[in-house]
Amino acid sequence: MNQIPNSLEARDVAFQLHSYTDARKHEEMGPLVIEKGEGIYVEDNSGKRYIEAMAGLWSVAVGFGEKRLVEAAARQMEKLPYYHTFAHRTHGPSVELAEKLVNMAPVPMSKAYFTNSGSEANDTAIKLIWYRSNAMGKPDKKKIISRVRGYHGVTIASASLTGLVNNHRSFDLPIANILHTSSPHYRTMKKDGETEVDFAKRCATELEDLILAEGPDTIAAFFGEPVIGAGGVVLPPEGYWEQIQPILKKYDILFVADEVICGFGRTGNMFGTETYNLQPDIMTLSKQLSSSYLPISALLVNEKVYGPVADESNKIGTFGHGYTASGHPVAAAVALENLKIIEERDLVGHVRDISPTFLKRLNSLQEHPLVIEARGIGLIGAVELAHESVKDTPGVLGGKVNASYLEKGLISRALGDTMAFCPPLIMSETQVNDMFDIAEAGINEVAKGL
Repeated sequence: MNQIPNSLEARDVAFQLHSYTDARKHEEMGPLVIEKGEGIYVEDNSGKRYIEAMAGLWSVAVGFGEKRLVEAAARQMEKLPYYHTFAHRTHGPSVELAEKLVNMAPVPMSKAYFTNSGSEANDTAIKLIWYRSNAMGKPDKKKIISRVRGYHGVTIASASLTGLVNNHRSFDLPIANILHTSSPHYRTMKKDGETEVDFAKRCATELEDLILAEGPDTIAAFFGEPVIGAGGVVLPPEGYWEQIQPILKKYDILFVADEVICGFGRTGNMFGTETYNLQPDIMTLSKQLSSSYLPISALLVNEKVYGPVADESNKIGTFGHGYTASGHPVAAAVALENLKIIEERDLVGHVRDISPTFLKRLNSLQEHPLVIEARGIGLIGAVELAHESVKDTPGVLGGKVNASYLEKGLISRALGDTMAFCPPLIMSETQVNDMFDIAEAGINEVAKGL
């Protein structure tokens, strides 16, 4: 075995494969090692502090270093560090969290099912949908539609739902029976002279045409994020969901609202489903559910979904699906305390209060020569960048701006040439301005070097 230097950076390069990373480039440049966090800030192992403008991965709602969550984990760890929910077993935290989530849901839901990530939640939703179709004597009703630029995870089935090329390339994805309809991004997909309302109608027509071409009796479900997150923070155009939902009802197609990023206050309501008046049959939840202090996710299903699944499990003798850590007691306890904090501190109201400042500063960046679009809602947004000198190398401009941000003490995320902003919900108005001061300075610095 080769001698490895004792630094964390060298050991990381020697032993760890990273997500969403060029592995060979990582061998050359090494990692940024984050040591600790407090509030909206994180600190690296050299002592440099950053505004975490992505809340980790869209997820640390209550900020870093929240002692109540640490204490909730410690209490539950001491009382019951682990138990499962297989074969008629349960425990207090999973029961309480299931009850809490079903009662919180903005539309009638029947049951909660716990998983460990947004990817697993969406993957399980697909299995439930297929199971239900078989239970109803409709074995051909298995195809599922999602959208170009949509993001639903990285497990085999959920990565197939994801409508991003780099999540499919070299993985032999998507799998069969996963279809994609139009991206709802108005600026890039509109036709000349087409209004947002007209564009939304065309998206709905293209969805209906796909359903008819495939055969309505073969389409089981449609997956959609209220606001597309990792696909570039794409907001639905005016009238979009009002056009899409009736088509799903017309052809008896289940609607899955992927609330993994939008849920628990991000859009200015507890759920994106409320912001856009959606009526989903299934909601998938994660990230801000526990502020990602521990891995946990959930599906909420309505009676239309649960009833046939329950009947089929009775016919077969079991619902043959589950994860070792489904409803993990420590993760569930932390999620319950996290939801208490969100409610007690009225963080959803706080998002509504500071959103005007967030959106004003975000939209002001659209005046910059490098910015071709600013878009956002609540406390999530993005600026898309472009410049003639790098038009043939997508992602280079985003990489340059991202590097400038890091040097100046700001962690964003470059989604190609789109810079995303999704800070902890606790961010103050002053901190919003601090964040965008750095964001503007970073874009200015890159612009001067082009």
